[in-house]
Amino acid sequence: MIWNREEYIAHMTFQDTGHEMFTELFGPLGALEKEWRAAGVAEDEIDLNRFGWDSVKYVRLGCNTGAVTGIEPRVISDTLEEQILIDGMGRKSRLCKQSATIPLPLEYPVAGPDDWARLRRWYEFSEDRIDVESLKRARELQKQGYLVRAGMPGGFDEPRQLLGEEGLCVAFYDEPEMIEDMLSVMADTTLKVFERALDYVVIDNLSVHEDLAGKSGPLVGPAQIREFIKPYYRKIWDEVRLHGGSLFSQDSDGNMNPVIDDFLDCGVNVMYPFEPGSGMDLIETRRKYGKRLAVKGGIDKYVLRGSKEDIERELTYKMSAVARGGGTVFALDHRIPNGVSIENYRYYAKLGRELLGLPPAEPSPFVRMAF
Repeated sequence: MIWNREEYIAHMTFQDTGHEMFTELFGPLGALEKEWRAAGVAEDEIDLNRFGWDSVKYVRLGCNTGAVTGIEPRVISDTLEEQILIDGMGRKSRLCKQSATIPLPLEYPVAGPDDWARLRRWYEFSEDRIDVESLKRARELQKQGYLVRAGMPGGFDEPRQLLGEEGLCVAFYDEPEMIEDMLSVMADTTLKVFERALDYVVIDNLSVHEDLAGKSGPLVGPAQIREFIKPYYRKIWDEVRLHGGSLFSQDSDGNMNPVIDDFLDCGVNVMYPFEPGSGMDLIETRRKYGKRLAVKGGIDKYVLRGSKEDIERELTYKMSAVARGGGTVFALDHRIPNGVSIENYRYYAKLGRELLGLPPAEPSPFVRMAF
């Protein structure tokens, strides 16, 4: 089913639309596509079109709120196993092709306040960030029922891109003024971009990428969220919400349980992908937070490597009445992992639809729902 803007917002704000949403957030890992192709799987299954996954019609806000560096990425070396490149921040980075989709930096451009002062211009506002034609197009598509999405730099993730994880965690204590200035510049620029955009459209879904946690918990605690991230988030979200925004979604892997309450105070009302392997439990979260927090994901991707009984057990639990009736996008908690047989994936897709009372799948173009 292809949802429109009004249906999706209603569903994500806990209104019972009469339908549950079952989809994929990210799709398969590249190596899995190769496995399936080698096994003779049809292309319309490899690209997921045959499974008729739910999606919402959406359009991205065509304006830039992130770093504008002027650095052209280039590849240094490329083998079957890995790619070494210079990325858009000038960092030497490595992509492990068998197990990752995002290159990991091997170095970072900011070591302290002097470096930040030199690179601060990357985040300052300029009219070049505004694409008026894309805003006009978004306005017309919104009238046709498309959801308008807009992104902002992460309050943890963007400084991490500049400093690295260790450098950022130390800087929260040793260089707090630098972190405050980073987030202040990013907030001011994002607001100026959004002020232009809001003349054309309502920003329905503000999204932020953080990836700030692992299995043992988050890399930032309540104190840092309250001191640094909350003022940043609220400055942007409060303006978007004032002008009709409905959803503020945060993408973070890992165990976010210790900081969910703090991010709710920051305005976040949607979280994904909710990894069970890191201790995130969709059902327990719904019981604890009720209608304060919508969830996308939450189905353990690794059960697809197990037996059909494992899959049935997982879906029966996660698709129970507690999580239905709005506020849940049922989906795997990240990409479909390597080693998943097409037989298990077909069973998962068919059983999920049956448990949710959805009609048999009708093929349609697969749309990533990770936002």
